[in-house]
Amino acid sequence: MSQDNTLVDLGAERAKRVHDLKEKKLNEVRMAFEQAMPLTTAKKKPKKKSKKR
Repeated sequence: MSQDNTLVDLGAERAKRVHDLKEKKLNEVRMAFEQAMPLTTAKKKPKKKSKKR
C-alpha cells in the first residue's frame, strides 16, 4: 500500500453534508416564516405607577 496523506473520513464528510442540507432547509423555512409573519420591533410600554391607597 502506498502512503496517502489525503485520506478522507467518509463519515465526517457525510455528517457535514447532512448538516448542510438541514441548515439549508432550516433557512428556507425561516425565510418563508418571515415573509408570512414579519417580525415587528417591540414598542416599550411606559411603566405605570402603582396606585396608593
